[in-house]
Amino acid sequence: MVTSVVKVKNETGLHARPASIFVKQAKNFGATIEVKKGEKKINGKSMLGLLSMSIVKGDEIELIIHGEDEANALEALEDLFNNGLVD
Repeated sequence: MVTSVVKVKNETGLHARPASIFVKQAKNFGATIEVKKGEKKINGKSMLGLLSMSIVKGDEIELIIHGEDEANALEALEDLFNNGLVD
């Protein structure tokens, strides 16, 4: 298992478009991907789950990833946040 805390830099947070970019990237990996904000934890491959978290600019969220390709998944998802979740 690998974890990382990332800060949301995207001006509009994780609304529909950035959330879909995140979910699309997450689905490329076989690892289980969870996103945690406060006490709430959701499946990172679920668009509805991600939107239900109301993640806004400046929020810090924890990525919790476990599975055989966890390191690659973590690197790819961290890159999304470091680049502001733009495609």
